[in-house]
Amino acid sequence: MLRDKSLIPLSRQHQHALALCVRIDRASPIADSDLAAWQAELTQLCQAEIGIHFTAEEQVVFPAASRVPQFKALVDELLADHSDLRARFAKAEASTLSAADLSSTAQNLSAHIRKEERQLFEGLQEVLSQGELAILGSSLDEALKDAAQICAVPAETTKLRPAK
Repeated sequence: MLRDKSLIPLSRQHQHALALCVRIDRASPIADSDLAAWQAELTQLCQAEIGIHFTAEEQVVFPAASRVPQFKALVDELLADHSDLRARFAKAEASTLSAADLSSTAQNLSAHIRKEERQLFEGLQEVLSQGELAILGSSLDEALKDAAQICAVPAETTKLRPAK
């Protein structure tokens, strides 16, 4: 399903995070000597986009979705994901993630994003009117105005390497 223009800013940020998840997956197992660079990049993405992104979802998208009974359990699950991911991001910022923790963080983040895209966003597009989606989009534009608008360039250590 094509993404409604009101949700495209969130989907674009999802693409940035998924790109990092793919690079972490391809680089795994992460060498101990490279772990600091990967944690720094994850922290940079969190500070530039993910923190603002999570807040926008929690203040704009999730309340709208919670008004639709079929999405209540999914929203609760996504909120729990946010809590878990924030704890993992804090560990990355403190440089205390192990290589295995970094890999599982990337897997959890990827699964979370796919859940939002495939279940929540597609579902909202089916049940909300164009007017409701437009209002949602305007609120999201305001909530995301301070987020970075570009994809970060990876460090030499964290560049995507050809699959082995």
